[in-house]
Amino acid sequence: MPNFVKVGIIKRHYNSMLNLAFIFHMHQPYYKNLLTQESGLPWVRLHGTKDYLDMVKILEKYPGIQQTFNLVPSLVEQIEDYGQGKVKDKFLELSRKENVDLNAQEKNFIKDNFFMINRSKVIDMHPRYLELYYMKQAGKDFQLKDYLDLVVWFNLSWIDPIFRDSDPGLQKIIQKARFFNEDDKNHVLDAHLKILNSIIPCYKQFVDKGQVEVTVSPYYHPILPLLYNNRIAREANNKTVLPKELFAYPSDAKAQIDMAVEFYHARFGDSLTGMWPSEEAVSEHILPFIIESEVKWIVTDEAILFKSLKAKKRDTRLLYQPYILKREEGELNIIFRDRNLSDMLGFIYHTWKANDAVTDFMRHLENINSAFKKEDILVVIAMDGENAWEYYANDGHDFLN
Repeated sequence: MPNFVKVGIIKRHYNSMLNLAFIFHMHQPYYKNLLTQESGLPWVRLHGTKDYLDMVKILEKYPGIQQTFNLVPSLVEQIEDYGQGKVKDKFLELSRKENVDLNAQEKNFIKDNFFMINRSKVIDMHPRYLELYYMKQAGKDFQLKDYLDLVVWFNLSWIDPIFRDSDPGLQKIIQKARFFNEDDKNHVLDAHLKILNSIIPCYKQFVDKGQVEVTVSPYYHPILPLLYNNRIAREANNKTVLPKELFAYPSDAKAQIDMAVEFYHARFGDSLTGMWPSEEAVSEHILPFIIESEVKWIVTDEAILFKSLKAKKRDTRLLYQPYILKREEGELNIIFRDRNLSDMLGFIYHTWKANDAVTDFMRHLENINSAFKKEDILVVIAMDGENAWEYYANDGHDFLN
């Protein structure tokens, strides 16, 4: 089973135990073109500086909290490529280029692409960045100093607040606010690579001391049932329009699992127990491959539980407990996420004040626990661990703390 928190305040009120498991899914598509070694988009680097490391580092303040993170192996491969200089990134290369050497096409690329971050929660918080945004919207010409300021603010804004606050050099650049020079820019870009190189060692440190459990997805994040056989789509929805061509590669589905297990051992040792199936998609056909690996538990969505049990409506008495799947190949534990609560964190609470959101979340837990009286239950929050926080104030740290 994943790491979970025993919610003691609820225990004292009701003499029962609500076990709360957070599973944060860290993922990106595989952007790297193996022929050119170029990454088509910069999201691995940018989310790497903003989301993957701080989500673990925050636990230093809370040694009693245990946490589960799911890492997609192909994401980690790309993070490591950046650290080893094995990938080309147009956004990074143009950022590194001396400002005076930029040609007209490159300047247009910077102006068109370096505002790709949340407007209200990020750009609006920095007057110079907002000024540049309005200049772009108004079609005003950029001077060389404007391009340099834009490059710095774009890359600086993607660095998580806890790293900006703890780096005196970054603090000076923030206070400077404009009229940046090449040294300022390179300090920001060097900070990106420093953070990226710290991600996997930090996870390993927390795994070794038992505060974090790392799980994996199939290596390149394929939807395993469809990789096994695309006709399986009809089992989920018998009205699905299928392609004319049969696509069935069971051996590839098994290889994706086996590669993920091998990946885990190479970086974290022998403690792998869990897997997040890509897009939480599961079917009977792939269970033997998972059971025959060393994976002991998987997580998926509550809708699959209710449909599998032919439940006519949402039933939390079915939801708030783990299950054991007994098959010819062996046994596999399976847990099901509370979709409503997971989606509240992922898509709703960022529109609220942090205190109000936390109060509402705790109220939901208290109501759940009250409904189950003296029973022990397991509530699973399984959600995207990276994209949600861009929409929260302060990158979600107020809410998370």
